[in-house]
Amino acid sequence: MLLRPTDPERSRDFYGRALGLAVYREFGTGPERGTVYFLGGGFLEISGRADAPPGPGLELWFQVADAAAAHEEFLRQGVVVLEPPETKPWGLVEMWIADPDGVRIAVVEVPEGHPIRYRPGL
Repeated sequence: MLLRPTDPERSRDFYGRALGLAVYREFGTGPERGTVYFLGGGFLEISGRADAPPGPGLELWFQVADAAAAHEEFLRQGVVVLEPPETKPWGLVEMWIADPDGVRIAVVEVPEGHPIRYRPGL
């Protein structure tokens, strides 16, 4: 996943400090240098600069072990929480936050015993 934020330093602060994502690698120099964050099964690269925020419809999905604990930490870090954690009818605990450019991020806890945690036969 590649994001070109309107303010790279602000976005690095958000994803690195506020969300606590681990840095996988960095490249280049200066304010538009690249930072790649480890997302478990993938990576999020913040590099370059955009003149405008991403268009509506771009949303990210992050899984956490404990949505309530993540919610408390986000509030301490000043993260914009659009919707607090709530157990949805499909059994996932979901919360929505926004990055500095307004990109919506679903923060999801998959509870123990939920069907997407297990793949029968594996």
